Parts: sequence; C-alpha cells; structure tokens
Amino acid sequence: MNSVIKLVKRFVITLIVSLMVLLVLNITLLVTVLQGDRESAGGWKIASKLAECLEPGPDGGYELSGEGGEILERSGSWAVLVQDGTGNVIWHSENLPGEIQLHYSMAEISWYTRGYIEDYPTTTAAMGENLIIVGNPKERYWKELYPTFSLNMIKNAPRTILIFLGANLTLVFLIYMIVTSGILRSVKPIVQGIQALPGGEDVYVKEKGLLSDLAAALNQVSEKLRCQEYELKKKERARADWISGVSHDIRTPLSMVMGYASEMEEAAELSEEYRQKAGIIRMQSVRMKNLVNDLNLASKLEYHVQPMKMEAVNLVTMLRETAVYFMNLDIDGKYPMELAVDISSRSGEIVPGDLELLKRAVNNLLQNAQIHNPAGCHIWMGISEAEGRICITILDDGIGVTEEQLRRLKDTPHYMLSSGRTSEPRHGLGLLIVQQIVGVHGGSVEFGHGEENGFRVDIFLNNLNKSGKMDKNM
Repeated sequence: MNSVIKLVKRFVITLIVSLMVLLVLNITLLVTVLQGDRESAGGWKIASKLAECLEPGPDGGYELSGEGGEILERSGSWAVLVQDGTGNVIWHSENLPGEIQLHYSMAEISWYTRGYIEDYPTTTAAMGENLIIVGNPKERYWKELYPTFSLNMIKNAPRTILIFLGANLTLVFLIYMIVTSGILRSVKPIVQGIQALPGGEDVYVKEKGLLSDLAAALNQVSEKLRCQEYELKKKERARADWISGVSHDIRTPLSMVMGYASEMEEAAELSEEYRQKAGIIRMQSVRMKNLVNDLNLASKLEYHVQPMKMEAVNLVTMLRETAVYFMNLDIDGKYPMELAVDISSRSGEIVPGDLELLKRAVNNLLQNAQIHNPAGCHIWMGISEAEGRICITILDDGIGVTEEQLRRLKDTPHYMLSSGRTSEPRHGLGLLIVQQIVGVHGGSVEFGHGEENGFRVDIFLNNLNKSGKMDKNM
C-alpha cells in the first residue's frame, strides 16, 4: 500500500513540476516574442526618426535626408507632413500612393492617428507644430482602434492572473486524476501481489484493466513459484527419507564389522600386525558410525524433527563431564585439556537447552581437534560471560586452519553443498552440526584462529537469567 501511495505522490509531483516548467517556458517564450515584436514594430519609431530627418529646404519647403530615404525604402512605408491649422499636406514622400488625399480635417487626423488611411496602418509623430503621418504596408501591423481599459481591471490584473492560473491548474489536475485513476486501480493489486510473493503467499490478480498483461505475468510467476516450492519440498523430503533409511540400514552391518574387528583385535592367536589392522578397522568403523549419526542428526535438525528436551543446563558441569569422558578415551595422553571458568555469578552458567545436544556439540569440537591433530595438541576450554550472554570457547594449539578453509567454513552453510568446484561433499560435517545445535538454541558460533596458530571456536548462548523463562516451543 505504501508503494501505491509513493507512486501517486510521484505522479502528482511530476504533474506539478511539469506544469511549472511549462508555465515558465511559456512566459519566457511570450516575453521573448513580445520583446522581438516590440523591437521590430518600428512604425512609431519610423515616424519619430523621419521627423528628425526632415529638414527645411531652400525654397521654403522640406527635404528628407538620405538616412530618412533609406528608412522609408527599407520599411516600404510612405509619409506626409500635415500643416498645423490648415490640414494641408506641405510635404510627402515620392512613393505616396495615388489614393492618399492631400488635405485632412481635424476629425480625419484624429481618426487616422489611431487607425488606418485606405487600409494602410498609420503611425504619427510631431515635427514642431506640424504632424508627420507614416503609412505602413497593409499586411505589417494590426491596430486596436479603441485601446481603452478599465483602471480597476489593470489594478486587479495580478489577482485575475492567479485566478485564471489556479482554475487552469485545477482543471488539468482533475483531467489528470480521471485519466490516471484507471491505471492506479490496476497498479494497486499488482503492487500488493509483488509484495506478497517473498512471503510465500498465494497470489492471484484479476487480469483486467490497462495492466492486464502484467497481472497475467504476475499470476504465472506466482504459479511457477508454487510449483517450484512443491518440487523443492518433495526433493527435500526424499533426501531426508533417504538419509534416514541409509542411516538405519547401515547400522546392522556396521555393528557386525565393529564386533568382528574387536574380536580379532583381542584374539591372541593373531599376530600383532593383524591385531593392529583389526584395531584400525574398528576405529574407522566407529568413525563411520559417527559420521552416519552426524548426517542423520544434521538432517533432523534442518527439518526441525529432532526432539528437543529443554531444561536448565549447567554449562560448567556439562563441560567437565564432556572433558572427563574425552580424557578417559585419550589413553596415550596426547590431548591434555584445561578448563577455565570466568563467570561473575554462580547462576550465570545456567542456560536453557537440550543437555545431550549441547554435549554433542562440545564433543564434536573436541573430536575435530583430535582428528586434525593426529600428533597431539593442547586443548583449552573456557566459559565466560559477556554482554548478558554466555560464551564457551574451545581452542587448541594444533595446525589450525588456513584462511581459505576458514572462508569456506563460514560461506558454506549446508552440509550437502560442495566446498569447492567439485561435486564431492564438503568436509567439516561435525562443525556444521555444532552450528545447527547452537542455532536451535538461539545462539551463534564464530570460527577463527587461536593465539598460537591453532583453531578457535566461540559459542554464544543466552543466559537463563537474561532470557527469562525457558521457551517450551524450542
């Protein structure tokens, strides 16, 4: 709706600006034309100039100077000099037409001064006590014979002009609104339909009016988006079902492989070499089982089908339990751990969450440090409070990650997307699950470099005291 209002405002502003520009342009052209006509309308100037160029002759008559003759020749005019008192013509130009009389009464002079002589528009000028009458070409000038205007009309001219201007602007605006009202009525539902498309709503616009073609195209786009959304959901369901099925079907044979590999690893009749190989098979089978479980968990978290058991989780206790479990598996002691707690209040480490999922996230980070640092590394876990949120930090002093790997980790949000230009799935599924678990808890994850070129992960969660009561819908 706001877009339609903006469109109407823009139309109105465009109309007003256009009218103003046209008004200024027309006034400028009118002034230019009138100024040019004033400069070119030299009938009165010709008469005054001839009065200056007409001089007394030696025989008592009058002679026109060369400049005066050029003026008459250039303008195509003729002239007579009427004597004061008698009304007789005491001088005339050589090109005087034959039908022009040589004697004028006072009444005729009064008429000819403001009008015509034999259809010749006349202009006059005084030469002493006498009068010069100039007859201009018939098609050059038009003269208003009764140029008398009301003084009140002249005084009220500005107000009259404004009234006329306002009336014209009002009429133009009404015409504009009538003409464009049909367009605006057609634009409004189309704009509303376009605004509804990003929200996934079903859009249908009646295909009528001036913009019926655009409405039809919008309906086609809406229908195409609905079909694409249906197909996408269908593919996602098929993928989720496939992942769930594979995870279920692979468990039994994988358990058998792990069982037999464990028996072979403990069999005394086998050589040390074969027992080591059996141990490698068991360890890789466990890793494969964890990967399948991670893949299944990632799919459930993505489609919000993973059951959540929300409770008040003590993060310090959870980190200690996870660290003890990890250290018990580290028989060779290649991954020494350190836990630091920096929280002001004893209740500050309490967060609303699913304990098992949070353990899974921390355990994935510890396994990630173990997998990428087979030679061993020191692991440090810390928990602190900053800006009303709890921050869990896990870092190591191992080989770390490159800037390119860090960029791919941040820019590839989906576990099925490739990390490069190949079709192979991306690595770091465990890290993605960490992001998903923290995401469903309303938190965020940041990956970076450790202080000694290792790998660092910061998990930010909402404090139970800051977030209020737990959200049962999480």
